[in-house]
Amino acid sequence: MSSLEQWKQFTQARIGLNRSGGSISTKEMLKFRLDHAKAKDAVLLEPNWELIQEQTNELTQKYGIQNLFLKSKVSSKQEYLLRPDLGRRLFEDSKLNLEPFSDRYDLSIVCIDGLSAKAIDENLVPFLELLFAEIQKTKLSLAPLVFAKWGRVALGDEIAEILHAKICLVIIGERPGLSAADSLGIYLTYEPKLGNTDESRNCISNVRPLGLPLPLAVKKTMYLINECLAQKKSGVLLKDQMPSENNYLSQEKLILGNADN
Repeated sequence: MSSLEQWKQFTQARIGLNRSGGSISTKEMLKFRLDHAKAKDAVLLEPNWELIQEQTNELTQKYGIQNLFLKSKVSSKQEYLLRPDLGRRLFEDSKLNLEPFSDRYDLSIVCIDGLSAKAIDENLVPFLELLFAEIQKTKLSLAPLVFAKWGRVALGDEIAEILHAKICLVIIGERPGLSAADSLGIYLTYEPKLGNTDESRNCISNVRPLGLPLPLAVKKTMYLINECLAQKKSGVLLKDQMPSENNYLSQEKLILGNADN
């Protein structure tokens, strides 16, 4: 195996593409077109919210919390893509549905489709199962679990502000790349409120089995939640001093490698 082939084992990035003269090979071109089609599908399709809610009912019942489905002010997929501002605000009827649950909570978890239905369909429920298992070990009070259609990250601020939650945790389908259409993004904000901007949030990106593994993403999420509550801040004011992920990832790859053998 050449050194280049060895490097290819560790990334989905397009490196060392086969060429014929000045052009890439037909095989590489077809693969590029396939990945481009997958990325478009991830953006244009809708998650199966009904199935996801059914799958999470057991989780929410176990924790004694409600499971709510809300909408942003967006009225169509096309409008969602053209008007990001509407995706950051709650539809009036959804706001009314949320207000009866207004109380004092430590944590509000908001799951939003964002720009990847594939990420939501494939990785949201497994992530929530791992996250709730860790939350169970704490004394955190949880707001109702919210699912939101056609939303942007900032939609979580309005939702968590109405609920009076100390921390808003947004789990959203990330904008797909040409090698990964199934990534979740995790955004954490202390004292969420309308008008917050991106510097007030901590972000964990590329959460998927072939990116940042779900168990490590949950570990990072719990670390940031604890630090947020202890230091009463988030975003650029909160320094991430969690031990290096690289060592953990190396151990994960070693374990997976041994399992494959």
